[in-house]
Amino acid sequence: MSEPKRITPDMPAEKILDKLRRSPGYFLTNNERDVSQSDFKGRIMPQTTLKVAPFRDETGYFAFEISGGASIHVDLLRKQINPFEKLRLIRKAMPRTLLQTVCRGRNLFGYRPYPDNVIRMTVRLFSRYIDVWRIYDFLNHIPNLMVVAEEVKRAGKILMPCICFNTAPEYTDSYYIEKVEEMVSTMGEDIILGIKNHSALGTPKRIGELVRAIRQRFPYLLISYHGHNTDGNDLGRMVAAVLEGARIVEVSDHGFGGMFGQAPALSFIQTLNDYGLKATGLKLQPLINTSDILRRERRLYERFESPYRGFDPTVKKHKLSGGATTMALDQADDLNLMDRIHEVFDELIQVNADMGNICSATPGTQIFWTTAVNNVLHGRYEKPTDDLKRLLLGRYGPFPFYDPPEWIYEKVLEHNRTDGRKWMQILSEEAGVQSIEDADTVECKRRLEGKLQRSVTDEELCLYLQFPHDALEYLRFEDRFGKTYLLPPEVWFKRGGFPDGTRITVHDDTGKTHHIDVISTRRTDDLVHTSLLVDYHFQTNATMVRSGKS
Repeated sequence: MSEPKRITPDMPAEKILDKLRRSPGYFLTNNERDVSQSDFKGRIMPQTTLKVAPFRDETGYFAFEISGGASIHVDLLRKQINPFEKLRLIRKAMPRTLLQTVCRGRNLFGYRPYPDNVIRMTVRLFSRYIDVWRIYDFLNHIPNLMVVAEEVKRAGKILMPCICFNTAPEYTDSYYIEKVEEMVSTMGEDIILGIKNHSALGTPKRIGELVRAIRQRFPYLLISYHGHNTDGNDLGRMVAAVLEGARIVEVSDHGFGGMFGQAPALSFIQTLNDYGLKATGLKLQPLINTSDILRRERRLYERFESPYRGFDPTVKKHKLSGGATTMALDQADDLNLMDRIHEVFDELIQVNADMGNICSATPGTQIFWTTAVNNVLHGRYEKPTDDLKRLLLGRYGPFPFYDPPEWIYEKVLEHNRTDGRKWMQILSEEAGVQSIEDADTVECKRRLEGKLQRSVTDEELCLYLQFPHDALEYLRFEDRFGKTYLLPPEVWFKRGGFPDGTRITVHDDTGKTHHIDVISTRRTDDLVHTSLLVDYHFQTNATMVRSGKS
């Protein structure tokens, strides 16, 4: 039997890993999920993704990351699409390409540790569609990865545990090799080791040294590099990683992103051509066709791009992760802090140092950024968040190198306490990773069904267990309005409404044509009444709007 020319989802995990080891050259993963999150606040709509899906499927990527990170929450929060529905659509449109997700270990796709049974349920359900699980812990605390890792292996999927990269003096080759040894001893060598450079840190030389050191200790281990292009230098780091033996790198389309997200695939391919290295099984023309389309689509998302434009080499000091940059800077804009953004970044540098130089990856990024903003607005550690308290209590895991100063423990842990306990007593009685009781899924399902007044699926329950409020609001929205993801972004994001008599024509994933005719729009107080013909069925919707908003 001849060997398959490309890796496909119907291949067993062990066959995929074997092909990765034996194939010449390198492989590329297209990370639209991270580009959407890093450069467009997670707002890239399914219609845009589906428009270029046939070209991406033909390109021959190792994988396509379209799930995980903040995307699960943002899709629910912004009523964009059910995350499971998105995966079904992408799987159908890209049948020959592995689908990848990124998962925050015990924090799953959220911002806090979840019970074991919620973790196992989530991995089991998402593994119906996901082939590659890129998992990490922002403290590099390997025990936080184990429940997810067990379920990924049980599902027969590809496990990609990551080490979070940082440039503080403590992050030596020896430190990382010790972490990799812990991974291999608990997960085995049939994994892909990920290097997660979430804040565009380090030089090409440093990344090359790290890959070389890991390969010298683990010559059989497959290595993937995930970086961000915040400083404009990730092409150099990617090249260094591959020259030292990394087999997979993550890229963007040159017509999309390329700043806070991943560096562009075509530029990387062109660079490595001079070294005589080729991307295995990759076709250039569909890659180019994808960007030709995405260039035109990009204008539809312009208002979601960061107000803080241009590459930022100062990320080496403030270490704000690419995935959080646009959302964090948007928050600063909302708080009228853009004129003081240098103060926030200076404070962010200090918060990083205060917190033991841990990695600024989610949820650490959110904790650090919110703390820096609050410190600038209210004084240093005068308004600590509950997440910062949990970090100091070690609820996410131990600080890997050194603890914060005692005065910070005192200010944060004693803030708003009414029981009179001092910080040392609080630490002695409450610190450490907590054993989380399994969620009562039967009761949660009963509660959700009561709120929706209908039966619910395991997928809907899974989303509700992670994001109770936002999942509930999304499901209510979908029950009321149906599959609104069918609307293209130029309709979804349109401001000012549509004139009476407008006809909107859309096509679903089966090719069927649908018509929406706007009959009339009128306002009474804070309600807007819209009468429509949806596929020639008349309906009127009343939507609450804030005063002064159209």
